[in-house]
Amino acid sequence: MISAQGYAAHDPHSPLVPFAFERREPGPHDVRIDILHCGICHSDLHQARNDWRNALYPMVPGHEIVGRVAAVGEQVNKFKVGDLAGVGCMVDSCRTCSSCREGLEQYCENGVTFTYNARLRGSDALAFGGYSDVIVVDENFVVKISPKLDLKAVAPLLCAGITTWSPLRHWAVGVGHKVGVIGLGGLGHMGVKFAHALGAQVVMLTTSPEKAIDAVRLGADEVVLSTDRAQMKRHARSFDFLLDTIPNGHDLNPYTALLKRDATLVLVGALTELTPPLSGGSLIGGRKRIAGSAIGGIAETQEMLDFCAEHGIVSDVESIAIQSVNAAYERLLKNDVKYRFVIDMATLKTAP
Repeated sequence: MISAQGYAAHDPHSPLVPFAFERREPGPHDVRIDILHCGICHSDLHQARNDWRNALYPMVPGHEIVGRVAAVGEQVNKFKVGDLAGVGCMVDSCRTCSSCREGLEQYCENGVTFTYNARLRGSDALAFGGYSDVIVVDENFVVKISPKLDLKAVAPLLCAGITTWSPLRHWAVGVGHKVGVIGLGGLGHMGVKFAHALGAQVVMLTTSPEKAIDAVRLGADEVVLSTDRAQMKRHARSFDFLLDTIPNGHDLNPYTALLKRDATLVLVGALTELTPPLSGGSLIGGRKRIAGSAIGGIAETQEMLDFCAEHGIVSDVESIAIQSVNAAYERLLKNDVKYRFVIDMATLKTAP
């Protein structure tokens, strides 16, 4: 077994603290990665504090992992020692269902194995995430990272990046499309960057007028204040695609009014009930669609990373020491970050 160091939550109410645990030795198909950076996703906060009522403790969060390959199993052929590599939200799946066979492991019909707050497949052992110094993962769930990119700013691409990239690609967003991104946060800022790089006309829809300058810097062609009825009315029935990144329940009715006939609004942020109720007429009148999308498969994640390397796209991040993780969680609650915290794992070696 490999001795590992990290930070863990031991219950919903206590802060994360230093935690010693063990990883498995690399098997024939495994890659051992020395973790250099790990992003902090808002879902880390939800999981650590058991907001979704499914927490398994002790919990080492983190599913936006970048590092350097330190060892490979004897049958690994995709990676070699010294390569830069990443691990996202999942580390295994059944690999036999129709979703897995189509490269959509995130929709595994027999249940995907998440990077943390899960049990390793076929075992009662807990899966521990990236707030740690080392991880061992099957090569089929590891992606290659270009040395052209700023590593710390790559980390959030493994969740925030692929979460927004996947629906944009699935609905073939590109040149000639008018795309609205709803909400400017960790997900929204990546949605703007990707939609712009894909050649779409990008409109940021926000409740915060102070975010307009930043939205334009990120690639938005226009900013619409969604609480301004006159502005919204000017854009009625004009959008080909809306990417909704708001992370909690909200009113969809003002946004469905923006869709063209046969256009689609895709939810990627809200996991809870949407209120108030959606008016059926707002969809029926234009044969409009409300859809959802979750992260992306491994092949799609690699495609995204290659696109990012080609176009110089990374997340906007604030790098922190691991000892500041609890303070970062409190700031997350206040939306006090532009736009993603990333932990520098070298700080694990310093005294708390």
